[in-house]
Amino acid sequence: MTTEIVTTGAGDARITWHPATAPRLLLALGHGAGGGVDARDLRALAAVLPGHGVSVALVEQPWRVAGKRVAPAPKTLDLGWHGLWPALAAAGLPVVAGGRSAGARVACRTAAGLGARAVLALSFPLHPPGRPEKSRAAELLGAGLPTLVVQGGNDPFGRPDEFPPGDRDLVEVPWADHGFAVPKRAPLGQDEAVAIVTDAVVAWTASLG
Repeated sequence: MTTEIVTTGAGDARITWHPATAPRLLLALGHGAGGGVDARDLRALAAVLPGHGVSVALVEQPWRVAGKRVAPAPKTLDLGWHGLWPALAAAGLPVVAGGRSAGARVACRTAAGLGARAVLALSFPLHPPGRPEKSRAAELLGAGLPTLVVQGGNDPFGRPDEFPPGDRDLVEVPWADHGFAVPKRAPLGQDEAVAIVTDAVVAWTASLG
């Protein structure tokens, strides 16, 4: 594991590299607006994917690196992602653009223009909690690339059954919330819930070649 600071038009971003021994893909993962790359799903993917030929780059947006508590506007997030993309592409591998929550939105909005191989959307915030009329489905549907959505069954930002039809894969993590946490009463444990996420991404990335 190594860390790299990358200067972007939105400030300095940070990439933490988790390399595979013989990689065939690079999965770049951005974080959400309410947390960083220590989220349980991002940590788990960084631990598991390198063993399956996929290097993982955990990306911290400039606002997080600068110690700010509130995420900037989407256009600033996209500016940061664009600015660090050359450092990702320099690895010489097909890059899968991904992230959780706000990071998933950034990946969907920018992937095609940056030449990404595919998009991984973890806990895509389809709408603000309690506001289904404020749909962000156009961002997801507009990615135009092979896309995997992994969504908690009880995610207040959009349950799996709320997602519109489209050419993409969708995996549900039963009982899970926006952070893939499951209640103690759930018939599956927390480790099992996270394993659904990692197993789905391992299988999907294998299908990408």
